[in-house]
Amino acid sequence: MALMQSQPLSPETLRRLHLLFAPDDRAAAETLLVNECGSNLPFLQKLDMFGLERFRFAAMKVSAGDLDRLREAVRMAQWDWRDLLVAAGFGHDVTAHERWLPEASGQC
Repeated sequence: MALMQSQPLSPETLRRLHLLFAPDDRAAAETLLVNECGSNLPFLQKLDMFGLERFRFAAMKVSAGDLDRLREAVRMAQWDWRDLLVAAGFGHDVTAHERWLPEASGQC
């Protein structure tokens, strides 16, 4: 069985990650999103970095910039990513994630 190639974060995903997470947490957050919240999610194997934005933005929004909460959000996505989309407010509008931009954490 071939291994799935993980998708890197899109420029807009990185932008939001940098706004939301403290500098010391950014690398861990990026690694988690790339390795655990991407094309490995059920039925999302064919999506590229841009197609995965909705799910990755949802995980970041639910996390509010906290790594432990990000891990919980990713676990939710792995179980049923529809629950994560609803929790983030992205469940009923397929473009809602595009309008979400977190405030800068002030921890730059």
